[in-house]
Amino acid sequence: MPEQIPAHYDINGQVNRWGSKYEALILPAVTLLFGLFMLGMARFCARREENGHNNEKVCLVMGIVSMLLFDGMTGFFLYTAFGGVESLSSVRIDINQLVCGLLGLSMVVVGNIMPKLRMNSLMGLRTGWSMKNETTWKKSQRFGGISFIAAGILMMAACCLTKEIACIGISLGILILVSIVDVYYTYRIAKIY
Repeated sequence: MPEQIPAHYDINGQVNRWGSKYEALILPAVTLLFGLFMLGMARFCARREENGHNNEKVCLVMGIVSMLLFDGMTGFFLYTAFGGVESLSSVRIDINQLVCGLLGLSMVVVGNIMPKLRMNSLMGLRTGWSMKNETTWKKSQRFGGISFIAAGILMMAACCLTKEIACIGISLGILILVSIVDVYYTYRIAKIY
C-alpha cells in the first residue's frame, strides 16, 4: 500500500484529505471492537433474560450481519486506498449504493429473525406498547419483521436504480417511514390487547 492514501472524500467524490496508510486500519479496528461488543451483548442476554439462550443466538446472528456490513465498507475503502483513487467517479461501485444495499440486505436478514425474538430488554421492536404483554410483543415482532423485509427489499431496489445522494435519500426515507409505521402499529396493537 502506498505511504499516503485517500483518507476522506468530499460530497462530489474528490479526495479532500490524504493520510497515512495506517489510517486504513481504523475501520477494521472499529469492526473488530463492534464484533466484540455484540458478542458481549449476546452473553449478557443469555445471563440476564429468562429467554436468554434464544436471544443470545439472535444477537449473534445480528452481530454477524452487522460485521458483514462493516466488512463490505472496509473492503471498498481498502480498494480505494490501495489504488490511490483520487475520484470516486472512477470506481465502478458507488459507495452509497454499496452501503445502502448492504443495509437493505441486513434488514431482510434481521426481519427474518425478529419474529423469533422473545420479550427482552435489548433487541427487537421495543416500545412501551410492544412490551405491554406477550401478545403485543409477538404481534409487534411479527409485523416489524415483515416491514423490515419489505423495507430491505425496497432499499436494495433503490440502490440498483439510483446512485449517490438519491440512493441515500430514498434509503433514509424508507428507514424513517418503516420506523414510523412500526411504532404506530405497536400503539394500535396495544390498544386492542
